[in-house]
Amino acid sequence: MILQINKNKYIKDNEKTYIVADFDGTLTKGNSKTSWSLIANTNLLPKEYVEERQELFEKYHPIEIDTSLPFEYRLEQMRIWFTKHAELFVKYKLKEEFINKASKDFNFIQFREGAEDFLKFLKDNDIPLIIISAGIGNFIKAFLEYKNCLYDNIYISSNMLKFENGVAVGIENNIIHSLNKNEVSLPDNIKEKLVKRDKVILLGDKIDDIRMVEEAKRDKTIRVGWIHDEKISLEEFKKYYDIICSDDESYDSLTKLLWK
Repeated sequence: MILQINKNKYIKDNEKTYIVADFDGTLTKGNSKTSWSLIANTNLLPKEYVEERQELFEKYHPIEIDTSLPFEYRLEQMRIWFTKHAELFVKYKLKEEFINKASKDFNFIQFREGAEDFLKFLKDNDIPLIIISAGIGNFIKAFLEYKNCLYDNIYISSNMLKFENGVAVGIENNIIHSLNKNEVSLPDNIKEKLVKRDKVILLGDKIDDIRMVEEAKRDKTIRVGWIHDEKISLEEFKKYYDIICSDDESYDSLTKLLWK
């Protein structure tokens, strides 16, 4: 069900449009595991990893979602959390092959209904899709490849685990977490693809996801949000998103709405 529509915003020029999307809970179903939590739900790493990962989650997740706390404080705490979690992958010798195994397990993660057709629509219409994710980019890439959806119009900006001899040794470049993912951090080769495109469709499932698009572009942005977190009220969501979808809404309906 589409819960809110700003009828003044529709896409009319594909040549000037691009998509900026979150991955976990946005392109995937709301009840799917995140790419960070996925490994913890398998038997690929020992129980000690699962326990330590859970301790980090219980300490830092409340800070992540508490918008009453100063933003700069939350920003620093998220950097610490994601760094510590990445260090666990190194500590427990996460193997690169585990990423591929986990990406094929439909018990843990699934696309939202219609998402695969939506990705194909974007490819066929030459509309760039920028996935900006605080998740694990290696997993996102492996999942898209497995689903035959890693098209050449898709660009992934996420945390890429670095492997040596098939074993995790850290994260390449800077940590991307839920509060600092934005277009500014995009590599130059991706920015070049967007030079002549000034209309943006933002897809997210958290209020902080609106930060993925620069403030200056907000008046040319359609913000689409999937609400599935019971801790976020619909009224709060309405302050930030132009179109709001319930957790069971299909991408098919969204495509018809935006490109009608």
